[in-house]
Amino acid sequence: MGLSFYPYSLMNAGYVLIGSLLAPSVHFDRMAGMALVYLVVVGVSAHSLDAMAPNRPWGDFLSRRQLLSLAIAGLVPALGLGLYYAITFSPILIPLGLVELFFLLSYNLEYFGGRFHTDFWFSFSWGFLPVLVGFAVQTGWVGVTSLAAGLFGFFTAFIEINASRPYKALKKQPNAVTSPVGARLEAILKGVVATVLATAAFLFALAVLR
Repeated sequence: MGLSFYPYSLMNAGYVLIGSLLAPSVHFDRMAGMALVYLVVVGVSAHSLDAMAPNRPWGDFLSRRQLLSLAIAGLVPALGLGLYYAITFSPILIPLGLVELFFLLSYNLEYFGGRFHTDFWFSFSWGFLPVLVGFAVQTGWVGVTSLAAGLFGFFTAFIEINASRPYKALKKQPNAVTSPVGARLEAILKGVVATVLATAAFLFALAVLR
């Protein structure tokens, strides 16, 4: 799937859509813009930083300078767009964005001895928080609805990361991915991504029709 791991990046953007589409009134331009922020930050910056981690999980096909350049190239415009939405529509996006930025660095670069490089914090930062951000960019606040939907984001992300880790380990072994275990893990990953995107599509249809 390449460095960007686009199905998972789409999954993160799907969380933003879900949060936005649960708002009482949906501004589709804000929803699209914030989804784009996550696509760029997760698809480019987060995975570039992850490739710079101490264990070099994706090998040495890009130098650290190239990876850092990719991370900055994705992060700068994404932060600019996010800041625009925060100043113009929803100031609560500033603390939410700072928390996401913290996890972008601490999780992917394994700072603090890898304390935040865990399945829980992955699910919180890339599953729970994007739903809240999607809701907040529409409403300017975070409510019970977005917190409840955030749990959907958390648990689906938790399932994804728990299937993804052993699947990645299997991919390093010759012919292991075609084994029953590899096929089962791949099915789980595809199912989780499809569930998130299907939920976002369903909510989108409801929003258009209402």
